[in-house]
Amino acid sequence: AIRVSFFGDEVESIAEFDTVTGKAINYVQHVAIYPATHYVVGSDKLEGTLEEIHFDMEAREAEFTAANKLIEAQRIRERVNYDIEMIREMGYCSGIENYSRYFDGRKPGEPPYTLIDYFNEDFIVFVDESHITLPQLRGMYNGDRMRKTNLVEYGFRLPAAFDNRPLNFDEFNARVKQLICVSATPQEYELREAGGEVVEQLLRPTGLLEPPITVKPTAGQIDDLIGEINTAVEAGGRVLVTTLTKKMAESLTEYLKEHHIKVEYMHSDIDTLDRIDIINRLRRGDIDVIVGINLLREGLDIPEVLLVAILDADKEGFLRSRSSLIQTVGRAARNKDARVIMYADVMTGSMREAIAETDRRRAKQIAFNEAHGITPRTIVKPIVNTIAITKKADFDKDKKKLTKREINAEIEHLRGLMATAAAGYDFEGAIVLRDRIAELKKLRGDK
Repeated sequence: AIRVSFFGDEVESIAEFDTVTGKAINYVQHVAIYPATHYVVGSDKLEGTLEEIHFDMEAREAEFTAANKLIEAQRIRERVNYDIEMIREMGYCSGIENYSRYFDGRKPGEPPYTLIDYFNEDFIVFVDESHITLPQLRGMYNGDRMRKTNLVEYGFRLPAAFDNRPLNFDEFNARVKQLICVSATPQEYELREAGGEVVEQLLRPTGLLEPPITVKPTAGQIDDLIGEINTAVEAGGRVLVTTLTKKMAESLTEYLKEHHIKVEYMHSDIDTLDRIDIINRLRRGDIDVIVGINLLREGLDIPEVLLVAILDADKEGFLRSRSSLIQTVGRAARNKDARVIMYADVMTGSMREAIAETDRRRAKQIAFNEAHGITPRTIVKPIVNTIAITKKADFDKDKKKLTKREINAEIEHLRGLMATAAAGYDFEGAIVLRDRIAELKKLRGDK
């Protein structure tokens, strides 16, 4: 638990203390205390809000009854009456966010309040990887509404649940006056909105170039790939291989293992921590190859990679579009000696455009380096020791065996790892460590 000591009206100290003995364990400079719920309403307004919810419930019940949907009518009455009683007695209920429209004082259909509403008018929004983020932003509203439609139609929720939602794309645009989209492959929307004013960030401080691309036939592609992998590994490098299907990736992984290649398959079922683990094992040389499908694109920066192999590059589709190919090729732009091989029998339009764009960028980078006497050098990136993070299953199994002294020592150890992870910009790893610390504190008896 947290103890805040005051000297007059000034905070003198903040301490973490043992709730059993009352003894201070650790002193901190600051602490975050979060509200129990986002929806807090004064008691003077609460009854009026609950009356409004009850009125809408009766109207909805009447609709169901008129349509001879008696089960739905009973369900909505029981659900809402229970929630009203919980809110009246406890101040909250499960799923209270579905009543947010009433607490906010919004009319049906009005957009919710978001973080954007609290910014000054001259704020700027940066959208990273906009070719992925903007479509997700467009899809959030429809996805949320589709999920709630059945809940409302079958009497589990009032129609007001629809108003606890994300902004739709038009509402988002109406609030954002200054938008900067960052992407190696901007799509039609970004290019159109920019009006031709596109700033290209092609030059890297390290002088690194876009990798050279070779196209090889698919006949015998696996045997050729094995030879290329061996060449890269002998040179001390690592390899990324991208396939079209999960089945193909699994089969290829097994085949490469049979040929004594240290390989791992990375797929969408792998959680974040295990994904970081696989990448770090690749960087350390515990494995030499990662085979994946759509996970070898944005944000995967591995300076040890000497080869990126794209199988079936001529199979037009989402995974082999111009944008996807350019993003995948970019995974080889972290090492001065890295290269890309596309296995294809036909030069598709997407391949031609991706290769042409990569060559165009490479030519500009070479010209700039020559003009300024810059020699490309591989980026240096530390390997954050996320292996030291206890696996979730082992952690759950072993934590009950720890003594209080061991728990305190483990918390301090994890705090050090968390600080190291944050300093190395490994925020995903830091978040996992933070959650481990919270579990240990709970085990220790902290409130």
